Amino acid sequence: MQEGSGLRTPGSGPAASPKPGARSRVLGVLLVVFAVLTAAACRQDMHDAARYDALEASTFFADGQSARPLVANTVARGLLRQDEHLYAGRVNGQLTDTFPMPVTAEVMARGQERYNVFCAPCHGPTGMGDGMIVRRGFRAPPSYHEERLRTAPVGYYFDVMTNGFGAMQDYAAQVPVADRWAIAAYMRALQLSQRATINDVPADRRADLDRPVAAPEAQQ
Repeated sequence: MQEGSGLRTPGSGPAASPKPGARSRVLGVLLVVFAVLTAAACRQDMHDAARYDALEASTFFADGQSARPLVANTVARGLLRQDEHLYAGRVNGQLTDTFPMPVTAEVMARGQERYNVFCAPCHGPTGMGDGMIVRRGFRAPPSYHEERLRTAPVGYYFDVMTNGFGAMQDYAAQVPVADRWAIAAYMRALQLSQRATINDVPADRRADLDRPVAAPEAQQ
């Protein structure tokens, strides 16, 4: 064959390079395979992550428990609770008859709202112990208006909400500290409402007592 003709006979020279399109397809297949294998490996790692389920036993710790107890003599940040008045309803170890914060209109409104949620189902809307659950057969609690409870210090109510009493469970987990005091303030208002006299009403508000009460449909 003449030199420079541009023709090559089989086996006379190096093999022809793959076309660009074929090279791209091969590379794409390799990338897909690599991605699939990588994803499968990650998914398996997540399934087999080293962890313990709640209350699961452990062979690593001597006591066999996976959950570790709190370090002795430590208190979580913000939970020191040194204020006995605020957190226990006591002063010098005795149940107090004072509030650890000012009782404002906002506190009373909050107390009423929380009372209706957590207390009224058993104790009733006025504290008589005739809530809806009682009407359906549950054990009736005592009335807030009986002498023993009417004269009890306000710290007593806070203590009962915090720790429970008799058939009543504690509400420490459901009702924050400030809300327990707000409820206690509203309970005091309920007690006063059943024994209040004209002298308990401020002089500049007594005229409001003579105003007619609008019908429910007129208030809407």
